[in-house]
Amino acid sequence: MTDATEARTARTTALTRLAIGLAQGIALFLLQKADESKSWPATQPLLYAPLLVCALMVPLIPLAALSAMRRTFLIGWSLIAAAVAAILAVHAAWTGAAPDRIGAGPLSPPLFIAVAALLFIAHHLVQPAEAVRRPVAPYADYFDLAGTNAVRLFLSLAFTGAFWLLLFLAAALFKLIGVEAIQKLIGETAFAFPATGLMFAAAVHMAVQLTEARAGLVRGVRTVGLVLLAWLLPLMVVIAGGFLATLPFTGLAPLWGTKAATALLLAAAAALIVLINAAYQDGAEAPHAILRWAARAASLLLIPIVVLAAYALWLRVHQYGLTPDRVFAGAYLVVAIGFTLGYAIAALKPGPWMRPLERANLIMAVVSVLLLIALFTPIADPARLSVASQVKRLESGRVPADKFDFQLLRFDSGRYGRDALERLKTNSGAEIAKRAGEVSTRTARTTPSSTGPDLGVMAVYPVGKTLPESFRAQDWSKDDSGSMCAITGMRCSALVLDVDGDGVDEVLLTNGASLDVMALADGQWRKVAEAFSSCDGIDIDAALKAGTVRMGEPTARRDLLFGDQRLVLRPAEKGCAVNTPPLKDALVTLDRK
Repeated sequence: MTDATEARTARTTALTRLAIGLAQGIALFLLQKADESKSWPATQPLLYAPLLVCALMVPLIPLAALSAMRRTFLIGWSLIAAAVAAILAVHAAWTGAAPDRIGAGPLSPPLFIAVAALLFIAHHLVQPAEAVRRPVAPYADYFDLAGTNAVRLFLSLAFTGAFWLLLFLAAALFKLIGVEAIQKLIGETAFAFPATGLMFAAAVHMAVQLTEARAGLVRGVRTVGLVLLAWLLPLMVVIAGGFLATLPFTGLAPLWGTKAATALLLAAAAALIVLINAAYQDGAEAPHAILRWAARAASLLLIPIVVLAAYALWLRVHQYGLTPDRVFAGAYLVVAIGFTLGYAIAALKPGPWMRPLERANLIMAVVSVLLLIALFTPIADPARLSVASQVKRLESGRVPADKFDFQLLRFDSGRYGRDALERLKTNSGAEIAKRAGEVSTRTARTTPSSTGPDLGVMAVYPVGKTLPESFRAQDWSKDDSGSMCAITGMRCSALVLDVDGDGVDEVLLTNGASLDVMALADGQWRKVAEAFSSCDGIDIDAALKAGTVRMGEPTARRDLLFGDQRLVLRPAEKGCAVNTPPLKDALVTLDRK
């Protein structure tokens, strides 16, 4: 190819990229205006959603690969990517569509993140294979392209951000001398969208030219960054190994008590996977011996960590059924299991250093793409699976109708939830049908404050004591007591005790971590004092059941005694109670000691 031909090709490539960027900006501007004015196509969610998602995501493919892939293949791959993105967007719009939600309303941020991740992974599987004209390219090609494009994306975003910073600076400078034209210009979406698309495309072109001309420099910087990251692997191995070694002594109860065991364990597994890859890189050279042994140890540590994560998730699903978060966690778990099996084989198999890791990474990249498609289509839609699971628990009697969250179906589960709610309105169970019918007519989620404390199941201590009749008769639907147990309707325990020594019992509500002192004043029970056990390590529930709670001696300050441990009462925050009884003043005075 002659120099003139190369120059002409470079100009054509540059102009094509700029045209793509400008067209993308104009398309996004038109879609934004339609959404803003609630005009066509924003009035048709099933049309607007794929147009928006495709206009935002798909142009990145030709921008990145214009000079690296055959033109016909690139066009075909872009069309396939657009079709996949459109299918996911149509499904999101269909499940979320409602008469009062048009335009971008039915689309949620996870959809855009999922489409971006799906196209990024898929593109970096397709382009290297197309370059070598084989279904599977050498692993080093995948690694090199993903790393190079990550650098290009960072540079392009930084350039576009700097462009806008300069525009804002120019607007501020000219405004100092009374010229506001620039400020008005950059505030117009008719300028902002096309300008951003054009400058981002220009930045991509310059980043591609720079990284191709200085490929060795880019690889060197990337290698330095990965090596530095890899040296965190031995530390992570010590952390993970120490955690697992401590579990036999502490048991699993503290882990389950976090209510986030699955997420934390999967995060630890993800950290190990990232650091193992930072040490392995493209596999061309074996790293330092410490990193090699750390990578093998980390690959084996993944096994118990992922097993624990799977057990934690199974426990939650078995006890409480599926929710969207648990479905997503299950998908992450599938990926983690795949990596764990592949990395364990790589660590134990003799031969070139952890070479099976390469195949595991490629297989799990394909699996990740398929899982993302499944999660955002009816195949494994988290809303569909969670609705089916929760409704089954309701209809089987595992969850009574008065404890079931019908509002979850009405407001948080899209079309699947609303359809299930309609079916439940004709359920043979009278209570289920009644509650489903009531919720189906609501236009907004009601807050738990209308329920008040659940007096029917509230445990009262000491044994033999009962709640005052005025406490039971209070209208909690108009509650302003200041107690979280009363405001949220959460299940709490009650301690009936004379706190201020006036011969009249107060009610202390506790959720196990704190106490709210409720006193009667002007015919209303309100929060007048509070106490927390976090600093003292007091097990409030255990002390209540054991009957070891009593008031301290009537000295300058009266404290609650839990066995031999002391918990100090303090006045409620200002605004938690009004027209409070003398107890508040007494506590304020005593607290000054």
